[in-house]
Amino acid sequence: MTERKPPGVSFESFVDKQIREASERGEFRDLPGFGKPLPDADAPYDELWWVKGKMHREGLAVLPPSPALRKEAEDALEAASRAPSEAAVRRIVGEINDRIAAALLRPPPGPPLGLRPYDADAVVAEWRRGRDEPGGDDAG
Repeated sequence: MTERKPPGVSFESFVDKQIREASERGEFRDLPGFGKPLPDADAPYDELWWVKGKMHREGLAVLPPSPALRKEAEDALEAASRAPSEAAVRRIVGEINDRIAAALLRPPPGPPLGLRPYDADAVVAEWRRGRDEPGGDDAG
């Protein structure tokens, strides 16, 4: 347990003494990253560095509503291309089209959406072409 700072001793010198003594006792040797440079030591100061680090470690990301919906739409088309059936393709396209239509009626804050609902028949036709090509999902 650390001792209390004695009266009349500056806080800085008291803390420096505590650190020096702990280092001499080898109390810092078992710390993760011991002997390695600090990550991002040259990066500009960011008040939310710890929040961003935590989000990165947890695999989280926060996008404004418009880019988030564009990413969902892109992911939906990818999922539709891997769907097992035409009905699944139409369901995936229908769900994302509902979200796009809602966003077009009430534009979200942030950058423009820049999306239109997908043509389900065109997506299904592309899905069928992917199935018919050599190396497609039905091959093998």
